[in-house]
Amino acid sequence: MGLLETTITGRKRRSSHAHVVAELGSAIVSGEIPEGSLLPGDTDLSARFGVSRTVLREAMKTLAAKRLVEPKAKVGTRVLDRASWNFFDADVLGWRCESGLDFEFIEHLAEMRMALEPAAAAAASLRASNDDIVQLYAIAARFDDLSHTPETIAKVDLEFHLAIARMSGNPFMRSASAIVEAALAISFQLSSPAASPEKIDEVATNHLRIAHAIASRDPDKAISAMRHVINVGRSRIRASLAVSPPSPPPEAA
Repeated sequence: MGLLETTITGRKRRSSHAHVVAELGSAIVSGEIPEGSLLPGDTDLSARFGVSRTVLREAMKTLAAKRLVEPKAKVGTRVLDRASWNFFDADVLGWRCESGLDFEFIEHLAEMRMALEPAAAAAASLRASNDDIVQLYAIAARFDDLSHTPETIAKVDLEFHLAIARMSGNPFMRSASAIVEAALAISFQLSSPAASPEKIDEVATNHLRIAHAIASRDPDKAISAMRHVINVGRSRIRASLAVSPPSPPPEAA
């Protein structure tokens, strides 16, 4: 289950392994477990979560792969500094979103999108097949629906941007898609364009402009159209944060 789907439904993975990873990962990213601190020993953690040592060891391997912790022989498992964390990881981004949204975090996300997605759109304009472009137009057409809810328009938005990442032909673009999903999850929570017919129309027009640029095989137009979409979304979220603080994330069902 992706970050956007989790944000929409409030449902989270329920396996013992996933529960341990989520509880410890969220506590680390939120600062409840400080950077540089040592985690409790295996015996204490196994008792706390009611899991076997095998499950606990696998959970620690997962957290280590996300660069949140590092085991040290004869020392224990230490929480790494924030600079080491893998913010391209969907779970780490999700925990960061859950810990609270602020202008700086939103700006950092927008900067990363601005670095990656216009380049992906330019590459797609040069590499996409005719079938790819037909598919992109089909997705773009689904924006133009006044019955959209925040959930449905967010899913179309994600599908559109993931399609461009795939069409770019660059596997690194697709691997960085968690950044896009995090931005859309924030938009869903704070400032969905489904709030009014005018905003739905604006989003539909702006995304169709990206599709047109890619179809015309014009990298410069594709870059400009993608930058515009990112800036509009960033401005909408900024305005929402300026009006009122974000709501807490939904509780799991």
